[in-house]
Amino acid sequence: MADQQFRWKGEFPKIGIRPTIDGRRRGVRESLEEQTMNMAKGVAKLLSDNLRYPDGTPVQCVIADSTIGGVAESAAAASKFAKENVGVSITVTPCWCYGTETMDMDPAVPKAVWGFNGTERPGAVYLAAVLSAYAQKGLPAFGIYGNDVQDAGSTDIPEDVKGKLLGFARAGLAVALMKGKSYLSMGSVSMGIAGSIVNDAFFQEYLGLRTEYIDMSEFVRRFDEQIYDPAEYEKALAWVKKNCIEGPDNNAEAIQSSRAKKDQDWETVVKMTIIARDLMVGNPRLAELGFGEEAQGHNAIVGGFQGQRQWTDHFPNGDFMETILNSSFDWNGIRAPYMVATENDSLNGAVMLFGNLLTNTAQIFADVRTYWSADSVERVTGHKLSGAAAGGILHLINSGSATMDGTGEQTKDGQPAMKPFWEITEAEAQKCLDATSWRPANVEYFRGGGYSSDFLTRGGMPLTMSRLNMVKGIGPVLQIAEGYSVDLPPEVHDALDQRTDPTWPTTWFAPILTGKGAFKNVYDVMDNWGANHGSISYGHIGADLITLASMLRIPVSMHNVSEEKVFRPRAWGLFGTDNPESADFRACTNFGPLYK
Repeated sequence: MADQQFRWKGEFPKIGIRPTIDGRRRGVRESLEEQTMNMAKGVAKLLSDNLRYPDGTPVQCVIADSTIGGVAESAAAASKFAKENVGVSITVTPCWCYGTETMDMDPAVPKAVWGFNGTERPGAVYLAAVLSAYAQKGLPAFGIYGNDVQDAGSTDIPEDVKGKLLGFARAGLAVALMKGKSYLSMGSVSMGIAGSIVNDAFFQEYLGLRTEYIDMSEFVRRFDEQIYDPAEYEKALAWVKKNCIEGPDNNAEAIQSSRAKKDQDWETVVKMTIIARDLMVGNPRLAELGFGEEAQGHNAIVGGFQGQRQWTDHFPNGDFMETILNSSFDWNGIRAPYMVATENDSLNGAVMLFGNLLTNTAQIFADVRTYWSADSVERVTGHKLSGAAAGGILHLINSGSATMDGTGEQTKDGQPAMKPFWEITEAEAQKCLDATSWRPANVEYFRGGGYSSDFLTRGGMPLTMSRLNMVKGIGPVLQIAEGYSVDLPPEVHDALDQRTDPTWPTTWFAPILTGKGAFKNVYDVMDNWGANHGSISYGHIGADLITLASMLRIPVSMHNVSEEKVFRPRAWGLFGTDNPESADFRACTNFGPLYK
C-alpha cells in the first residue's frame, strides 16, 4: 500500500527565531537579556501553536542559542540554523541593536523583523535602521511594529502583531517547502494551452523547483509490466465499486461504450491513479516488487497530466485520476491531497500549490467558463439573482477533475467548508463521495472513454480564485479574486448547466466587488482574467497570496483585498506609496527572482 510518510522526503523546514540585543555590556545588554529571549520564546510558541506542516504536525521553531548582539553571534545563529534546516527567519528585539552586525544575511530565506513598540527602549529605531540596511543590500525584509505602545518588560504579543507574524510565517513556510522539490510534467502541451508549456526557468528561479518530465507512454509501460502494487489495486477497485456512483451516460446511444468497455475503463483509471501518485512521490512497495528505480518517484510536490489529445483519443481520460489525487481521501483513507493540474497547466498547478501550502486544504481546478449577468440569468430562467450573486456570477466548471472536497460537504461551525485532512471526519469524506457521481466521458471530446466527476458546490463558502500568467518581458504575474460560492435554485442551475456540459462539476462563484479597477463589476473580473483556468481555494486567502508573491518577487496585477490587509516587504514602499500596484511591479523587477 502507499506509505504516506514516504511522500515527505527529508525533514520539513523550520522557522528560525533571532533575538537581537544592544551589544553594550556593563548594564545595558544585561538588563535586556530576559525580555529579548522571552520575546523569541513567545513568537516560537505562537507559531507552533497555530501553524502546521502538510502532514499535520505542528511547525517547529529554532531559537538562536543566545541573544545576538554582534556579528560573531549572528554567525553562530546562522550556523545553527543551517544545521537545523531553517527556511524562514524572524528577528525580534525590544531595543536598539547594531543593524548591519545583527541582521540575517541569507538572501534566499524570507525574513521579518519585529521591533517592540515601547517607549523605554528604541525597538522601533532599530527596526527602521535594519530595514533600511536590508533595502540597501537588496535583501527585502518584512517590518512588524505594533500599533499600540506596550509597557517595558511586557511579554504579550499584540493581536495586530500576531496577525503579521502568522501571515509572514505561513507565506515564508510555503516558500521553504517548495524549495528543492519538483514539478512533474506527465506528458507535454495539451491542445495548444500556453500554461502547459512548462517553463523550466520560472520554476527554478522563482519557486526553487526542479522540473521533471515523463512521456505518457510511461503509464502504458507500467500497465503492461504491472509496475504497481497489485494488492493496492484490488483494494482500490473494490473501494471504487462501493463508493463511486456511476451516473447516466449522456452520449448518443449509437456512440455509447459497451458495458464491458466501461468496466475496463474503471480498471484502467484506477491503475492510472496509483501510477500517477507513484510517479510523483514514489512508493517503497515497488522496491519490494523488484522495481527499485520506480520506487523512488520524482519528489514532485505538484504535477500535471497532459491527457488531451494524444492520450484521450485512445485511452480513458485523466479525470478520475486527477479528482482522486486532488481530494483529501481515497481507498487508503483520509490523507493530504496531491496537487495535479488538468491538461498539464503548470501555471495553474503552481497557484494550486500556493493555495495548498498556505491552507493545507485541497484546491479546485476549474475553467473560468462563463460570465452570467443578472439580466442574462433572468432572461434564460426567469430567476432574479440576489445577495452575493446580485451583480452576476462566474460559472467555474472543468472536465471532471475538480477535487471532491469542492462539493462543500465538509462543515466548519455548521457551514460548508474545505478543511485540512486532519480535521475531516470519515462521515464528511463519505458525504463528499455521495455528492459526486461519475459520468461516462463525453466521447466526442474523449474518444478513449473514461469517467468525469460531476457535483455541485454548496453555496456560502468563502473562496479565493487565483491564476499565474506569464508575460513576455515581465515574467510571472499573479491575479487574485476573493468571493463566495453561490447556491442557485435547482431548476435555475439545471437550465444554466445544460447549456454547457452537465457531466462536469460546477462551482457558481460571485467575486467581491470594490467598484474600481478590475472589480468594478463581475464582467470586468471575467474580462481581465488572464487565462482559461483558475485555482480556487477555501477561505479568503488573498492577503497571504500577496505576501507569498512578494517573497517570490511575483507582481500582482489584480486583487480585491482591502488595503489594510496587504503585507509586503518594507522596501516596497520605497518604490512609491500612492499606487501600491505599480510599486509592486517595480519592486519585483528591481529585486528579481528569489533564486536567480
